[in-house]
Amino acid sequence: MAAVREPREEAAVGEGEGEEEGRWGGLLPELVEEVVRRVEASGGERWPARKDLVSCACVCRRWREAAAAVVRPLPESGRITFPSSLKQPGPKDFPIQCFVKRNKKKSMFYLYLGLLNGTMDKGKFLMAARRFRRGPHTEYVISLDADDLSQGSNAYVGKLRSDFWGTNFKIYDNQPPYDDAKTSSTRSSQRFGSTHRFGSRRICPQISAGNFNVGQISYKYNLLKSRGPRRMFCTMECPSTQETWENSLKTKSLRCTGTTVLRNKAPRWHEHLQCWCLNFHGRVTVASVKNFQLVATADPSHPDSVGDEETVILQFGKVDSNIFTMDYRQPLSAFQAFAICLSSFGTKLA
Repeated sequence: MAAVREPREEAAVGEGEGEEEGRWGGLLPELVEEVVRRVEASGGERWPARKDLVSCACVCRRWREAAAAVVRPLPESGRITFPSSLKQPGPKDFPIQCFVKRNKKKSMFYLYLGLLNGTMDKGKFLMAARRFRRGPHTEYVISLDADDLSQGSNAYVGKLRSDFWGTNFKIYDNQPPYDDAKTSSTRSSQRFGSTHRFGSRRICPQISAGNFNVGQISYKYNLLKSRGPRRMFCTMECPSTQETWENSLKTKSLRCTGTTVLRNKAPRWHEHLQCWCLNFHGRVTVASVKNFQLVATADPSHPDSVGDEETVILQFGKVDSNIFTMDYRQPLSAFQAFAICLSSFGTKLA
């Protein structure tokens, strides 16, 4: 008897859920869009109030489509809303201000979106990373879930992997940066789970997931060790700025957008302070060899790269013993910026 009743109970639950979704999904599309628009207008421009928009998008497919039509993508709005925003390029005219908290004992790093100006800001959690030692290499596994950093997890986003010397790093994305991109030969090839409905491009199950090389970071050998500034060079496959949020939900075609070459902005020697200095505009307050600013540079080996020595694409610096600010903008995504900053924590000859 029990064996017969249990399936019926499960069926009843399933029917109820379908009824509930049908009730909400049966509303006129115009009405749903107006509801979502009003939610955003009523104080939903910043977190934590912005979570109401995410709740609307989670109701059902029709509400998700309405949210896609109303909420503009990160490059246009300058606001991080859904998990897919973490793999979209930042805004062009101003940086997204974030900060990183380090837990040395657990080898953990947490990325937060800054909500207020100040070190007491609790922030909005975005991603976490954990450092692992794998033979001669060091890996930083990046996840949307601070409590689950397995590469087999649905929350897995990508990873950073160093060479033996800790001077060269590769960034691996769990999603292909463009059509026909080849997965790396690293051991893991995992899927970005469907539980994160707004995960970058994972909406389409036809798109394969794995570990795709989307960037390289190199530190040049520094004879002065920690007394001199580090020299960094980054070669990145950056996300397209042309892909709209609506298309990111439906597209099956991903274009190669070219290569961005970055290098650290050279600091100047301050005679009075007797140290190397950069202008972080108040965002960095503690001197550290980890502090850096990256600018775009033209590279003859990459004809599509464009140089701009004035605009800081990414800056990272120390404000407390275990707190660092991270400000990034187009063409980098939050995921790429976080991975680049993680490379500065490793022990290296540079």
